Amino acid sequence: MLLSRIRFSQRHARYMFRSFSAEPPLFDKILIANRGEIACRVIRTAKRLGVKTVAVYSDADANSMHVQLADEAVHIGPSAVSESYLQGERIIQAALQTGAQGIHPGYGFLSENLNFCKLCSDSGVTFIGPPPEAIRAMGSKSESKDIMIGANVPVTPGYHNDADQDDETLWREAERVGFPLMLKAVSGGGGKGMRAVMTKDRKAFDEALSSCRREALKSFGDDNMLLEKLVQAPRHVELQIFADSHGNVLHLRERDCSVQRRHQKVH
Repeated sequence: MLLSRIRFSQRHARYMFRSFSAEPPLFDKILIANRGEIACRVIRTAKRLGVKTVAVYSDADANSMHVQLADEAVHIGPSAVSESYLQGERIIQAALQTGAQGIHPGYGFLSENLNFCKLCSDSGVTFIGPPPEAIRAMGSKSESKDIMIGANVPVTPGYHNDADQDDETLWREAERVGFPLMLKAVSGGGGKGMRAVMTKDRKAFDEALSSCRREALKSFGDDNMLLEKLVQAPRHVELQIFADSHGNVLHLRERDCSVQRRHQKVH
């Protein structure tokens, strides 16, 4: 799991801002490139640690709680996410403008965007999250499955080949995998770009595929898909891991994420 996808809690978030030896905060000021609950959590924890915060907001979020909680707030664009929270260069500019030394991406949006991570590095701003190589490896479901297969870790049977995404190929592979099956966006997350196809029905498959592609392209800029045999009534258990740049690693024990709504975990 990518480090930036680990949901924040106040008792764990301190590891993002200081080393494990209780030294002073590593940052004087950070920018939170997100909104809503996750932004509020990061802001509250940063304040508790004596770290100043900068919020970013679109037209729709001008009066949101995260804007009110932060020490500073910078407007980054219109209400559409694609014109505001996904505009990496504007967010970098806001960090440079306010003197923020680090950017916390929260989850979703730019949290797993390799180009944004590199842009932070090139601009001299710390990306509070995984290094580029981890994002590249784990940001793609296809590549992450290849890594697991290479490590002899069992994976769900299916089809993942970014080089051949032809609709006819996907249908043939769906017949091979068998139904019911799950269509998943290769670069997806947060339950987006996912549809279950319960029976061998070409029309239903094509409609689900088209819907997934549209949603994935809009949300992630990538409409590549993979297929997996649908595991019905599964248990979804995660082991969450934190690591810093000094070689310190800890786990936060198991978390049962089996209760979901629209393929998203309900906390």
